[in-house]
Amino acid sequence: MPAIDDVMSSTRSRLSNVIAMVILFLMATGAVMVFSASANLGHEFDLRRFYDFPGLRQILFFPLAVAVLFLASLPDYRTWDLRSRWYKCPTVWLLVMAVGLLVTVLVAGTEVYGARRWLRLPLGPASVSFQPSELAKWTMIFFLAGVCARIGPDIRRYWTRFLPLCLVVGLVCGLVVIEDFGTAAFIGLMSFTILAIAGVRWWHVLTLLPVGLTGLVVALFQSEHRMKRLEAFFHPDRMGDSVAYQANQSLIAIGSGGLWGKGIGQGTCKYGHLPEDTTDFIFAIIGEELGLIGTIGIIALFVLFVFLGLAVVMRCRNRFGRLLAAGIVLAIGIQAAINIGVVTVVMPTKGIPLPFVSAGGTSMLLSAAAVGVLLNIAAKSQPGDLLARPDNSVD
Repeated sequence: MPAIDDVMSSTRSRLSNVIAMVILFLMATGAVMVFSASANLGHEFDLRRFYDFPGLRQILFFPLAVAVLFLASLPDYRTWDLRSRWYKCPTVWLLVMAVGLLVTVLVAGTEVYGARRWLRLPLGPASVSFQPSELAKWTMIFFLAGVCARIGPDIRRYWTRFLPLCLVVGLVCGLVVIEDFGTAAFIGLMSFTILAIAGVRWWHVLTLLPVGLTGLVVALFQSEHRMKRLEAFFHPDRMGDSVAYQANQSLIAIGSGGLWGKGIGQGTCKYGHLPEDTTDFIFAIIGEELGLIGTIGIIALFVLFVFLGLAVVMRCRNRFGRLLAAGIVLAIGIQAAINIGVVTVVMPTKGIPLPFVSAGGTSMLLSAAAVGVLLNIAAKSQPGDLLARPDNSVD
């Protein structure tokens, strides 16, 4: 038996190490490509204003994200599970903080491109921006995994379990959708995905479908820009010089790269032709400079991550660990699929970054922390674990 335990421990260690290597490679690729995409003919880099340049910021965030990934993998993942005394659970306080920050950003947030999504935190000569909706996204995944693991089969109770959870999801999505439709829809999608994995009855979800569709329509019609984006997706020829410009330039960048690409730093679409080239549309720059081979490589890394992550889910015997691992893996995988779909104009344009690759400190650091927890689940999972811990029962 000790020999079998040693083999299982070695397998778990290798699995977590391979996942970490995949993520590190994605982050390193992102740092290089964002630095390349941030090149500007109008001015040269000034190291005295280091933080003002996206490429230099990404180089700074890369080692920070690696440190966060390592530190988040150290504590036992059960630390994030719900306890009988809710006020001792860090996940609950994170949810409270996320809701508070969402309210704060609507009142006192910094307006960028007509939307209040960021809080500016002054740090001496520089200021750091923080996006509360990213914290809300990950907090909801951790919170729902903990609640669903604790109440177990009682998740099938409509009035006392399912509906109260939906009200919490609705509160968070309602605060986010005011300024960020894409992230709000993503939070809602991930929330109901976790509820479905936890065993909620499908007809319960169907009862909320009219409410969800109504909210979707209202959110679309209250913003003229959202309606124009939707129209541009279905009729790109009508708005080629306005709303559909970014999508068209994205296709030009990807198509011009050919099979092998123009080479790192040799792309031209980043010189004022493709908006958001360092953030939401970094995949187009990858296509231009690294070609079809580069884009397939990035997609392959995300597919490998999802495959390895699902292996962690299958190996874990703790109910909370399985739900949390599934939520983390699906969140990153689905987000990557949405971003690539937007960049290749398979989906309407939305502000969803490519995980670990797009510029953005909040997204990279929080995603790295989530993957760190996933690594701990992979390392701690044991064949002898119970599907639910004894303290998962409802008090």
